[in-house]
Amino acid sequence: MNNEIAAPSRIGQPIGPTGHFAMRFSSTPRGARLARRLAGQRLDAWGIPYDCDTHHALTLIVAELAANAVQHGRVPGRDFHLTLAFDATTVRIEVTDTRTEGVPVAATPTDLRDTGRGLLLVEHLADRWDWHPRRDGPGKTVWAEYVLPAGD
Repeated sequence: MNNEIAAPSRIGQPIGPTGHFAMRFSSTPRGARLARRLAGQRLDAWGIPYDCDTHHALTLIVAELAANAVQHGRVPGRDFHLTLAFDATTVRIEVTDTRTEGVPVAATPTDLRDTGRGLLLVEHLADRWDWHPRRDGPGKTVWAEYVLPAGD
């Protein structure tokens, strides 16, 4: 289900043309934490090291999208799906859940609620993000793309 490639020596300059990782996780806080952790390991294997800003931003995006899938997209007994795609310039993160109702919307900075700011963080960190209905069943996919900095 996942595809190993040789790790690049520098961010944005992969040895192989692409990398791909996909896995299903339980729709629980533990599943969201595991998704973040495995995404971090995969990013490091792809040459985006743990101790750089790019790695921190990407794992935060994964964490927020996975947490939203667990909190807002959970259907009892159904998992969420994480996909990471990597090429020379961009990392794309997709999180798919099975709940059809509710449209992902970023909170406004002036919103006084204690929750609901996850997509605001994603909007700030990612170069692009959006959502679309799930193609192969009920639910939705929320995705974010992060353009890798040149020369890191």
